[in-house]
Amino acid sequence: MTKNNQQGFTLIEMLIVLAVVVILATIAYPSYQESVRKTKRAEGRAALMQLMQQQERYYSLTGGYIIFSSGSTDANGKKFKWYSGDSAAASSYEISASACAEDVIQNCVLLTAKPGTPKVNSAYTDPDCADLSFTSSGVKKAAGAAAYCWK
Repeated sequence: MTKNNQQGFTLIEMLIVLAVVVILATIAYPSYQESVRKTKRAEGRAALMQLMQQQERYYSLTGGYIIFSSGSTDANGKKFKWYSGDSAAASSYEISASACAEDVIQNCVLLTAKPGTPKVNSAYTDPDCADLSFTSSGVKKAAGAAAYCWK
């Protein structure tokens, strides 16, 4: 009498394990994506706050704010970082400064962070909040419909 010791998994067992992994991945991936968005949104908000502090220092020295963007040619405008991260390629938001609506740049500046432009990580999107904005008068807004964008 010979003893037949077979070791391994059957095809049914492998399919069951595969189905469980697929179900778990389907549940976990959207949560992961939202966590990444929250992190990048926090990066954009922090960059806006930092740039507003820089604008306020500029205001205290010159008596006015300054317009800047990624294409600034003005020497003073080039002093302001137009991206949210450590480098443009690693950033998720492109930042620009303009005059507030119905006001002049000497009195009020509007900082806007646009997600996923061609000059930064174009693969990044934020459908819930879209553009983040912050004015020198303290108004914080998001172009999207979500109420939690600045929280």
